[in-house]
Amino acid sequence: MRVLFLAGINKSHLYAMTPLAWAFQIAGHQVRVASQPDLADDVMRTGFLPAPVGEVLRMNEKLGPAAPPRVDDGQPRTWVKPVDGSFPEDPHGHLESISTGFFPLVCPDSLFTDLIDFAREWRPDLIIWNSLALAGPVAARVSGAAHARLLFGADGLGQIRAAFHAASARNPSGPLNDPLADWLRPFLQRYGHDFDEEIALGQWTIDPMPSWVWHPTTNVHYVPIRHVPYNGPTRVPDWLREPPGRPRVCLTLGVSHRESHGVEASATDLLEAVSDLDIEVVATLDKRQLAERPRIPDNVRAVEFVPMNVLLPTCSAIVHHGGTQTFAAAVESGVPQLIVPSAYWTEKWWGPVAEGNGLERRGAGVYVADSDFLTPDLLRDELVRVLKDPTFKENAGRLRAERMGTPTANELVPVLEKLTAQHRPRA
Repeated sequence: MRVLFLAGINKSHLYAMTPLAWAFQIAGHQVRVASQPDLADDVMRTGFLPAPVGEVLRMNEKLGPAAPPRVDDGQPRTWVKPVDGSFPEDPHGHLESISTGFFPLVCPDSLFTDLIDFAREWRPDLIIWNSLALAGPVAARVSGAAHARLLFGADGLGQIRAAFHAASARNPSGPLNDPLADWLRPFLQRYGHDFDEEIALGQWTIDPMPSWVWHPTTNVHYVPIRHVPYNGPTRVPDWLREPPGRPRVCLTLGVSHRESHGVEASATDLLEAVSDLDIEVVATLDKRQLAERPRIPDNVRAVEFVPMNVLLPTCSAIVHHGGTQTFAAAVESGVPQLIVPSAYWTEKWWGPVAEGNGLERRGAGVYVADSDFLTPDLLRDELVRVLKDPTFKENAGRLRAERMGTPTANELVPVLEKLTAQHRPRA
């Protein structure tokens, strides 16, 4: 069987796919990995032959400033933690915004053209596509392949689609137009096909999120997969071989957020929150992030990168942005988590909200606040509470034990083989 993987925006998305790609390769299948040209070297470092498609993404240049700076009008601001699945925003308006403004940046026209050409030439049996890379299902439909989404976090698009369909059914003037269909339909009609919900959400969805993380109530066929860490070429620092003398806390904003638009949590606030605590902090921040605070607190070790699957088993807690890979590594290490995501409007659909609420319901973590409301005092108080209360560690250990029962990539390959046979059009 030939399996084509379509990576997403950056190498974090690529690395999330790598264990499953290797599981297919080890099982004897032919595997190729398609990505934008600037990820080709990263694909080669994972051990696969790259298929460069589309163009270099210049999202930061095209998106411009993410949002106007918050105005401090002297009025008290109250942090209200959002609840899963009950966002008040208009789902049709949000679907239109991402279908016209965001997705075309992730999937430019050249990506559709190049990927379709490659798929028609190579003839994959199965295309596994990153959930943001919607050229994948279009190429699968045109080339006659089965196809599946591989989620990178919570099912944000599934949530938006479910809310949109519900709003459309309630609309007194009749069904609402579908902005996602309006964007994708021309690519499909060029080859004699049309849009349907499989194009948006896959024939099935490979889901790395634990079942207790909120999922939309839809007809999506979720196939659970256990997170297997892949960090790319890296080394374990010598200092990590020594057990910590004090409680160790990891503080990270991930790798992909380093190129954000200034809406991430402030490194100054994060470091200020831990500066006077009797703990050892490992902060994975780069020079740009650290430039906000020239003096690093004495209890903080600042490093640009360290493998989470090696660091976290030595930690008593982790403070992070809600990134999927970081969240999964913490669950599988049995470490209590404190979620401090970017501004709410950028994160409401994509994971941190669902992760934080799920952790709180299970008593294994805290959704502290998004970056618009986060303060050093708030984070310090919550971190002290998590470190002092042993039930957080106990509950995180229970989540780890539960997660060990989820199928790994190797165990999932036979399931995906059967689904491919069921969904691929007969010749």
